[in-house]
Amino acid sequence: MAGHSKWHNIKRRKESQDAKRAKIFTKLSKEIFAAVREGGDDPSTNLRLRMAITKARAENIPSDNIERTVKKASGEAGAVDYDEITYEGYGPGGAAVMVKALTENKNRTAADVRHAFSKNGGNLGENGCVSFMFNRKGQLIADRKDEIDEEEFMLEAIEAGAEDFESDDQSFYIQTDPDNFEQVKKDLESNNYEFLKAEIILFPDTNTALKDEHAEKMIKMIDALEDNDDVQSVYHNFEADEEQLSRISY
Repeated sequence: MAGHSKWHNIKRRKESQDAKRAKIFTKLSKEIFAAVREGGDDPSTNLRLRMAITKARAENIPSDNIERTVKKASGEAGAVDYDEITYEGYGPGGAAVMVKALTENKNRTAADVRHAFSKNGGNLGENGCVSFMFNRKGQLIADRKDEIDEEEFMLEAIEAGAEDFESDDQSFYIQTDPDNFEQVKKDLESNNYEFLKAEIILFPDTNTALKDEHAEKMIKMIDALEDNDDVQSVYHNFEADEEQLSRISY
């Protein structure tokens, strides 16, 4: 599958060990808030809100908390509004990086993102410098469970309209056209499949392997960016295998 790499699994293991619930809730609340302000509080007609709520539920955010955030966002005028900003640049070794942020303080966020890049050997670029290397795709990730037959799951995914299907020792990965994403998800959920993540993301056209010293800095840069409350998503074309990751500290 284009854009998939072992880095995803390392990231998942790290998240399971040290994720801070408050930080996750802050990021998801901001996304829900921005979605409501943009398209209203009805998930049936607001795709962005529908997807934000799906993410929140996947992270086990209580329904009461989700509902309170939606109500707050749809309340009185004058409530905080977030600016959506995309930063583009290159990580150490030349890997392409895109950062999506939601912030009420653009100067603070720009300074923080620039610092994360420069501290780890990367550099920010102009808008458009790397975005042409990425395409929007739907991604569905399911835990690999003993009761799931891989071949049957793959056939059902393709029949539902998936573009690609891949697996490793932990998970199944389904890629879709963004326009078919919801239908594929709905069809597979109707067959009792559950997903750890279901979202529209940016996939790189090609992946970039890095030398160990650059790979280590790249991982530290990604961690620093994702640790920022204003940063919603970090996309990159960095690819590493388990052998390399075992050699470096991350």
